Amino acid sequence: MTQKPIQTPLKNSKKGFLHIYTGEGKGKTTAALGLALRAMGAGWRVFFAQFLKQGAFSEIKALKHFEGQCTVHQYGTGRFIRGKPTASDIKQAQEGLQEILKTAQTQAYDLYILDEINVAIHFGLLTLNDILLFLEQMPTNVEIVMTGRWAQKELMERADVVTEMKCLAHYYEQGVTAREGIEK
Repeated sequence: MTQKPIQTPLKNSKKGFLHIYTGEGKGKTTAALGLALRAMGAGWRVFFAQFLKQGAFSEIKALKHFEGQCTVHQYGTGRFIRGKPTASDIKQAQEGLQEILKTAQTQAYDLYILDEINVAIHFGLLTLNDILLFLEQMPTNVEIVMTGRWAQKELMERADVVTEMKCLAHYYEQGVTAREGIEK
């Protein structure tokens, strides 16, 4: 027996939008998580995909409390930060993109958050063409959020919402390292 797609509020709308949160400042992932929380409060189902990262970061631990309404997948080794990615890093990112696309065809989610995908593109784990093709293949009635520094101009021109975070001050400059619950 074929399972009927879940009907959620966004399924009845005609168009989802593309959001990009980019820039050198803090708060891109935090903004995406805030949108996820708001969407879940409205009854939406969320697919949170985290590129490059691997591990039980505080946001991953929190999202697990919404199991059934939010699905979390990480597509990264957790070791790549700069330089040249390994074949494994590239493979995980590309397989992740395909998994997201396959999941989107089921119409099970309303909001897809692609956390740090702009960074994955910047470092060559994914290509701009990969992402443009991905966007063309995604259902038009889902909301998509792409986060990370270095968003490509072509993606920003295509987006419906673009927010650039700009750092005016950060205690990191005084030697304060990432704090659990705030930066990690």
